[in-house]
Amino acid sequence: MHTGRNDAELRARTRIPVRVASDASDGSAGFDVRPEFERFSQADDVFSRSRTDSELRDERADRFYSTYRRPLANWRAGKGFRQLDYAFRNATWHVADVFAEMYEADDRRDGFLDPLSMLRDGSEERLDLGTPHDASKLLKHAAKTSGADLVGITDYDARWTYTERFSAATGQAKPNPLTPEVDTVIVIGQAMDERLIDTAPSALSGAATGMGYSQDAVVLLTIAQFIRNLGYTAIASMNDTTLAIPYAIKAGLGEYGKHGLVITPEFGTSVRFGKIFTDMPLAKDAPITFGVAKMCAICNACSKACPSRAIPDAKPSTDRHNKSNIKGIRKWSIDGEKCFSYWSKINSDCSVCVRVCPYTRDYTQRRNRAWLRLADSPLRKLALRLHHKFGGGKRVLADDWWPV
Repeated sequence: MHTGRNDAELRARTRIPVRVASDASDGSAGFDVRPEFERFSQADDVFSRSRTDSELRDERADRFYSTYRRPLANWRAGKGFRQLDYAFRNATWHVADVFAEMYEADDRRDGFLDPLSMLRDGSEERLDLGTPHDASKLLKHAAKTSGADLVGITDYDARWTYTERFSAATGQAKPNPLTPEVDTVIVIGQAMDERLIDTAPSALSGAATGMGYSQDAVVLLTIAQFIRNLGYTAIASMNDTTLAIPYAIKAGLGEYGKHGLVITPEFGTSVRFGKIFTDMPLAKDAPITFGVAKMCAICNACSKACPSRAIPDAKPSTDRHNKSNIKGIRKWSIDGEKCFSYWSKINSDCSVCVRVCPYTRDYTQRRNRAWLRLADSPLRKLALRLHHKFGGGKRVLADDWWPV
């Protein structure tokens, strides 16, 4: 899959025009936040709960986590779940895991439960970069050169900050401090390898996720250190500290989909996001639209294909499946408990919803850009029929991914 690394010019040529909102309001982003809204605690996240909550934690859940560090005694015979496949999956997670495990003795899991902390102190003198617009251009250029596939900038919004972090050491909630002077969030997107995603569900498709996190950690640390070297505050964050999806949408990187993920015009659903919190004066981006909400309303590819039936084929609502859903936002929501239960069953993350999503395709190819334009038109039903007619989202056997 085209990843955009060091080819910003090609991406600029191949990105289809999208509608850019005039502001970054909730309405422009498609957010419907109700009066009963409550901020979310990371302790209620399904991955946190799967380590302590008896409703989720069992022998399979413990095995799921342990095999990312050491191999199973007996490997599954199924294609995509052999020792070869797990060996590569675990290797792709290695960089992210090194950062996560570096300060476990201090009750930190950098990048997942705590911000990435492998950063030096920066300059005491702030460099004047000109206007916020100029500073944003410089920042995005540095980020894309460092390996970022997508970069967007938006305002910090306290609603998306976790009320608490989760402590892996104690199994309890812990404080979630965030430097008060930060007022801006830089959102970094890393494309996942489409060929690996095509093998989902498999240990190989889990390698696409692992590479996304490992690449994200490197880029986030690089750009956070760059900002610090310029004399500004920078806090690098992956899954920790705040929700990522609202920021990615507000930063103009994509729209929200029925499967609970962000759909981008460059990579569809096949992308992961990290954040950098800063006080650097930067021009902000605005939300975009390119027909996703209308397409998701008529498409049920993710709901139909989901092995755990965790994605309802329903209209957006404020209904919560369980405590792992945020309260008070009218949106499409998935059942995280069902989703994780399947992950622990197959001993790898799933990604079937990413594979079957009609938007997951290589948009450097002209035919896929034509499809995206069709999907953003009154002929979107035709776009959906063409997607299915030509085998879009079809699974590729893991053995076919390996060259021998």
